[in-house]
Amino acid sequence: MNQRNIALLPPDTHTGLSLSDRKDRAAGIPAVIQSLAHIREETGVLDGIKILNKLNQKDGFDCPSCAWPDPHHRSRLGEYCENGAKAVAEETTTKRVDRAFFAKHSVQELGLWSDLDLGKSGRITEPFILRKGRDHYEPIGWDEAYSTIAQRLNGLSSPDEGIFYTSGRASNEAAYVYQLFARMFGTNNLPDCSNMCHESSGTGLGETIGIGKGTVSLDDIYAAKLILVMGQNPGTNHPRMLSALTKCVENGGKIVSVNPLPEAGTHGFIDPQNVKSVLVNGTDFHTLHVGLRINTDVAFLKGVMRLLLDKEDASPGSAFDKDFIAGKTEGYEAFIADLRNTDAQAMANICGVPIGQLEQVAQLVAGIDRIIVSWAMGLTQHVNAVANIHQVVNLLLLRGAFGKPGAGACPVRGHSNVQGDRTMGIFERPSSSLLDALDKRYGFKTPREDGTDVVGAIEAMRDGKGKVFFALGGNFISATPDSEVTALAIMNCDLTVQVSTKLNRSHVITGEEAIILPCFGRSERDVQNGKPQFVTVEDSMSVVHRSQGAHEPASEHLRSEPAIVCELAAATFGSKFGVDWRGMVKNYDLIREEVQAVIPGFDDYNRRVRQPEGFVLPNGPRDGANFTTESGKAHFMVDHAPAWALAEGEYLMMTIRTHDQFNTTIYGLEDRYRGIHGERRVVLMHADDMAKECLDAKDRVDLVSDHGRERVATDFFVVPYDIARGCAATYFPEANVLVPLELKAERSGTPASKSVVIRLRKR
Repeated sequence: MNQRNIALLPPDTHTGLSLSDRKDRAAGIPAVIQSLAHIREETGVLDGIKILNKLNQKDGFDCPSCAWPDPHHRSRLGEYCENGAKAVAEETTTKRVDRAFFAKHSVQELGLWSDLDLGKSGRITEPFILRKGRDHYEPIGWDEAYSTIAQRLNGLSSPDEGIFYTSGRASNEAAYVYQLFARMFGTNNLPDCSNMCHESSGTGLGETIGIGKGTVSLDDIYAAKLILVMGQNPGTNHPRMLSALTKCVENGGKIVSVNPLPEAGTHGFIDPQNVKSVLVNGTDFHTLHVGLRINTDVAFLKGVMRLLLDKEDASPGSAFDKDFIAGKTEGYEAFIADLRNTDAQAMANICGVPIGQLEQVAQLVAGIDRIIVSWAMGLTQHVNAVANIHQVVNLLLLRGAFGKPGAGACPVRGHSNVQGDRTMGIFERPSSSLLDALDKRYGFKTPREDGTDVVGAIEAMRDGKGKVFFALGGNFISATPDSEVTALAIMNCDLTVQVSTKLNRSHVITGEEAIILPCFGRSERDVQNGKPQFVTVEDSMSVVHRSQGAHEPASEHLRSEPAIVCELAAATFGSKFGVDWRGMVKNYDLIREEVQAVIPGFDDYNRRVRQPEGFVLPNGPRDGANFTTESGKAHFMVDHAPAWALAEGEYLMMTIRTHDQFNTTIYGLEDRYRGIHGERRVVLMHADDMAKECLDAKDRVDLVSDHGRERVATDFFVVPYDIARGCAATYFPEANVLVPLELKAERSGTPASKSVVIRLRKR
């Protein structure tokens, strides 16, 4: 067991809270100013603009931030958003974490730094090792690092004592060789960041339409006549979506936001590249905002569908697409029987909204088949998250909203290439078809038992069953629930390895020994064997395209992610299996040839991905509503609408991001759209709830959850906000300590970070 005296939680120091009015428009000139400010601080204006000009361009590199797809016609002024610019600024910073840095700062000291300060330290310049019993990282050569990791892996009593985590940043090429390495090692322990965000989407969509991906394109967003944006904050988390929503509105479409919080990005958008948009205060999206209680989406959708049923009963054919239902679906009778037993007013009461709002939505839906439902983690991080997705699909099926322009399901992935990683085989529960294809291609017997997902990995490490933890990117410590439990679990490992670009909390809370392997960022030039290489990614809409950096790497000692994985595989296996690992490092085309031989949809991969816009993977539900379930038909599903019964003094809490944040990366302390400045330890509450608790704005409280045992997040400021009564919102990762490890979505295993019962303890 790791005996270092390390702080398990980030410090709860404060930096000065100020409040202002929340915004009702996203982007505009302030987004440009903030983008340039971050570039100037980290990279320098001239170099920064030169790099940004390659961001999301057809001959450039893919944004390391979100997975929103690129339009056919790219703006030469800049095909990126404010958070994309911040991500590039962080990646191309001139600050360095080098030998002198680690000689000066012990891991105990770094454990007392904030996540913001850790991230702002700079780029890691070479491999480092934290040896057993030592308090400072020391340099280690690449060959010694590979040898050390290989020896630890080969010394395990079972391959399942190795855990191989993946962040969504990894390219298709890195992900493919990574999953191949893990399975040749003998385990399906391949947890990834999907487990913590959209796993419920994949599970729910797979059960209903046969594919765990969205079924729309950008052109469909433009052509839709109605888009329901549910549990999603596009203005912060995928801002380029706002341009697509603008085109939808300009084409006559309507936008309905369904969220416990009103968000600027679902109300309106000021396009900073359009002078007219700036002058007229942008485009108004706000057809309707439904400010429902946290995790009452099933009730909302069932209430709307019950009202649609009433319309259909009164005028057959007016609200349901009966031909589509009869020819393309099954389970309709049981679904309708359940719907007839559903009372729309009761559903509105559960949601905490007037039934008139449900009637407005039903009226918009009736008679329109060009409907898209778009969602993010507001729907997926609940115990009943898979049921949320079922009901989204039910609504779309009633209107026949699959396989036609302007219609379909749109889960918006939160990290670039997280969808591609899954396509490449990063999954703890792989299909037999994938394993059979690997067996055939490489002549070995793949492990057939399911591996561990993120929660299972934490439990395995906690219980002494996970000995070596290897992370291909990401910040596992800050991304996961139940922070103290996760920290102790990681510290229970013999060895933890992080493939990283920058410092984060996962480099501080480690196993008995820890190794950092520094890799290229997306923006950096990758030359192997004297020849420039490129990698590929898959966006939220199944488009596979190339990404090629051109910026000088932060250090001559960095390696690419595919090279790191392949060199480690060579060190671990030697000549076993007959795979030419080092040959694939010299030429990534050889990796893509392996992908082509194993993964469906990648025929002629090397040629097609060199096309300027890449290629689109097959998607049956999108392509003519050809559902890829076993029966060939989409399934209507019956789910109960949970009603939260909170005791006096209890609130339902959800964790959210600030505008100065992407996943666990903190760019600054400004949440300007919500009017919260200079502070992250805040809890957003309705003013009436504050009055009931005798709380004023900026009062300080501890947040307590009692699921199984008491968990406490200390010293948060109370902020009055337009949020549903009985609900509270906090930023992650600061509030992750309150999320119980065992509180997770049924069937998908996603941590229920958006439905945690808490109470407040005034300080």
